[in-house]
Amino acid sequence: MTAPLQPVPDSALVERIMAGDEGALSALYDRYSGMLYAMLLRILKDTGAAEEVLQDLFLQLWRGAARFDASRGSLAAWLLVIGRNRALSRLRGKQRREILPDPEEFSFEAVPSSENLENEAARMQLMNRLRVAMAGLPAEQREAVELAYFEGMTQTEIAARTGSPLGTVKSRVRAAMQTLKQWFDDESTRSTRRL
Repeated sequence: MTAPLQPVPDSALVERIMAGDEGALSALYDRYSGMLYAMLLRILKDTGAAEEVLQDLFLQLWRGAARFDASRGSLAAWLLVIGRNRALSRLRGKQRREILPDPEEFSFEAVPSSENLENEAARMQLMNRLRVAMAGLPAEQREAVELAYFEGMTQTEIAARTGSPLGTVKSRVRAAMQTLKQWFDDESTRSTRRL
């Protein structure tokens, strides 16, 4: 029996992208597009806009992979932050049109094919890791992060919704992000030791 293949690390794929390897970009797209699309759709509430921002995000990765610094955090976190910022800029930049999906329309993209089942499993594993990390945060910090990163609210809007001072909201978000970064760094170290 052969050991399962270990996925190529993100940092190696980024290096290959900098060398012009389109296959490396495709591998990262397969790895992270589902998670990013879900976040973008949650913020933009428009499938077309979410798809457009997702494509722009991976185009930016293709053109500027050298800007990614693994010492500052994971590629997934980097892509989430850039994607969130682009989505919020899009919301603020022009009037949003609400597009309601046709309930009778069937999307074949929603049905996983045999080729993307492994990628879907990896995405689900990443989402589960994020849920575990988020569950470890104090309730106030978790709420601030969810409102900021998954609802697309500004810190001022979070302060208004929660009735907390703006400085407190900023402190909560900053502390939560530091805790999450440390959690993922520690988990990455544990995973490396197991190999």
